[in-house]
Amino acid sequence: MKLPEVENANQYRGLYVVDFGDHCGVGYVAEEVAELLESERFSDVQVYRVHRANPDGTMELKGINKETFQLEAGMFFYAADEATAKSDFKRLTAWANEQLPPARCKVHLAHNGDSYVTALIYPAEFDDAFSRWLLDGSYHTAGQAEGGTGAVQRYYDSRPKVLERKQLWPESSIEHLQGESLMEATNRAFIR
Repeated sequence: MKLPEVENANQYRGLYVVDFGDHCGVGYVAEEVAELLESERFSDVQVYRVHRANPDGTMELKGINKETFQLEAGMFFYAADEATAKSDFKRLTAWANEQLPPARCKVHLAHNGDSYVTALIYPAEFDDAFSRWLLDGSYHTAGQAEGGTGAVQRYYDSRPKVLERKQLWPESSIEHLQGESLMEATNRAFIR
């Protein structure tokens, strides 16, 4: 893979590089990568996330499994009683008001069987970012916690009774290209 020479590499941190085989495109957002992967024409591209960017223009890339763009991941915080679960839910949504999440996500306060759960569900490609976000907010609970893509499926399969729900959005949503304008952009070295 031969990357184009990058100026201001730091502006690409957290964005994606798509290797088309004969050239690369720098600066894709997750929604654009997901759309490219859904197309027959680009189903075999390689995808990397810009993990670190250095002042000299070099970037550290992390390879991303393409299936990640089709999955939801989540973190689930369990409580033995409704009052504790409500407190967990309120603290999580209060943190989201103070520091917006790294990507769109949903938060549920739910009852499934004999326990209550605060569920945080988001696109799987943002798993590391959500872990950092929760750590930055010193978010912790007294009960058991689990996370990952499998945990999301188990949560959905349990058909929980959702008591409260919130949809959260990131601070700055980069407007993403779609359809024909996205397909045309695949010929460019820099998307943004």
